Amino acid sequence: MNIKRHELTARYAQAVTHDNTVYLAGQIADDWDKDITGQANEIFARIDILLAKAGTDKKKLLTMTCWINDFSNYTGFNQAYDAWIDAENLPARATVRAELLDPKLHIEIMLTAAK
Repeated sequence: MNIKRHELTARYAQAVTHDNTVYLAGQIADDWDKDITGQANEIFARIDILLAKAGTDKKKLLTMTCWINDFSNYTGFNQAYDAWIDAENLPARATVRAELLDPKLHIEIMLTAAK
């Protein structure tokens, strides 16, 4: 069994690779003053970096779970998602409403990818 942990924090790893599967921790934006589209774009940029460090990319996404603070933000999120995602390689995706860490935080994204 081959397990590698990437970008460790005090409580978790930003990514964990198990054999040929990559698991990302929930990703949130650093700038909570941005709207949901801005926060999502920031998260997608970070996801690209984390996936590259783990030896994969968004074309190999398997699953994506998105938590948004308010469904009135759903369209703004999908605008960012549609611009970022590889439409030929869509993951299985769930988007749910959730109370997040702070009211200014609009979205958190967690995903799994193949290598």
